Amino acid sequence: MPLHIIIDGYNLIRQSEIFSLFDLQDIQSGREALIDALAQYRKVKRHRVTVVFDGTDAVGMDRQQQLVKGIHVLFSRYGETADTVIKKMAASQKEKALVVSSDREIVEFSSSVGAGVIDSRQFEKKLKNSAMDHILGKEENASDGWKPTTKKKGPRRRLPRKKRRSRLKINKL
Repeated sequence: MPLHIIIDGYNLIRQSEIFSLFDLQDIQSGREALIDALAQYRKVKRHRVTVVFDGTDAVGMDRQQQLVKGIHVLFSRYGETADTVIKKMAASQKEKALVVSSDREIVEFSSSVGAGVIDSRQFEKKLKNSAMDHILGKEENASDGWKPTTKKKGPRRRLPRKKRRSRLKINKL
């Protein structure tokens, strides 16, 4: 099942340690740094990635969508917030979507419609880890294999279905 990662752009930039430094210099350089990092990530993981930015202050501007380095970049319409666009995308994609945001309203709505959710800071860590794996030349699906053991761990408690599905999507990152 292909995974569609929907990112709240400014939320991720402002929550990040790295991207926020670029954002302090210039808002455009913050967006470019994020898109560059996502393009590198997409080369390794091959997920469909969409970044949504607020375009509410741009008068007379219709919703703009661009394809930059394999990343879908979307600006909201005049009078429409990026949060609304993300909610619509999450509602239409449902279980195929993984929403990246630290905004509580977006997180609650996305999980209620069945989309997976990951915090912006956690996603930034995944970005860093995939970049390091790529640099070090580690394979994507490398595993150590099964190790036989007789050690018992005791009874397990199964997570609710929504959390299990969300965990599966996050593990694909």
